[in-house]
Amino acid sequence: MKMTIEIDCTPVEARAFLGLPDVSALNEHLVKEMQDRMSSNMAMLAPEELMKNWMAFGAGAQDQFRKLMTAAAGAAVGGMGGKTE
Repeated sequence: MKMTIEIDCTPVEARAFLGLPDVSALNEHLVKEMQDRMSSNMAMLAPEELMKNWMAFGAGAQDQFRKLMTAAAGAAVGGMGGKTE
């Protein structure tokens, strides 16, 4: 035997029927918080801000890379002095 029951109700009615808590206020708060954070971070998407952040990082990264390559080259030259092939 096979039975099918169809219930026509809204999500709010279904949650109340099942005894689940009403989280609509929490949902509204989270959505508002996300909107506020997105609005405050929109300035970071401006091309001028992106370039300023990238250039500040790039100058330091270039200097660190140069130091790394200088140290590696010095170690390679110093390490080969004692070897004979």
